[in-house]
Amino acid sequence: MTNTFRNITIIAHVDHGKTTLIDNLMKQSGTFRENENVEDRVMDSGELEKERGITILAKPTSINWKNSRINIIDTPGHRDFAAEVERVLHMADGALLLIDSAEGVMPQTKFVLSKALKQGLKPIVVINKLDKPDQRANEVLDETFDLFVSLDANEEQLDFPVLYASGRSGWASKEINGPRENLQPLLNLIIEHVKPSTFDKTKPFAMLSTLLYADSFLGRSLVGRIAQGTAKANQQIKAINLSGEKVDEGRLTKIFRYEGTKKSSY
Repeated sequence: MTNTFRNITIIAHVDHGKTTLIDNLMKQSGTFRENENVEDRVMDSGELEKERGITILAKPTSINWKNSRINIIDTPGHRDFAAEVERVLHMADGALLLIDSAEGVMPQTKFVLSKALKQGLKPIVVINKLDKPDQRANEVLDETFDLFVSLDANEEQLDFPVLYASGRSGWASKEINGPRENLQPLLNLIIEHVKPSTFDKTKPFAMLSTLLYADSFLGRSLVGRIAQGTAKANQQIKAINLSGEKVDEGRLTKIFRYEGTKKSSY
């Protein structure tokens, strides 16, 4: 039975392997049935995203691991989607910083990481694509540390854990030449490094809504992070702005949670 939550965002430059890593995290955590036909890059749901290999809209997913639910936000990596990035980072308690072992730190990496550090997140660094023949993992790690320093990371943020991985091949290791078996070292590190999400259930229901989309059957649908309290179907709610003024009101028709990339109703 799931009893704790970890909310993380994944930060990466275009084509550094973010979506492929999420694919294999879901597969190895048992999110999909053994006989289930799963397409590659399931998080790139839009036609333009699949065509260009970029994340335009932030998308959540979740996996279960060791009695914990890990909620993952696939975060846009380009400054053109700055507003989207800033909104979804407020849903996270931790971050994975994914960097190509050959290309190293890139401009879009710097942009999103700066936002995460300012919010106080303490990233896990994953040097990805270690199976590349031109990998230079040691140099890339030095570049990453220099980037943290240049972005005024605090001491806790500078003391980041590091894993070496191949998201496409589905393994992660604590050492460059360590065992290359599976992604369990990364899943275990998320549980150890990211603090569980906490909130007071006794207070009135409040949720920070960060994503809004239209459902053809239910109408407006919100995705966000519950800050306090509990909710149930048919409950009356109101939307307020940052000044605390009511801007809208309505009723909760259905309540969902993510199971992998699918929505499951409570």
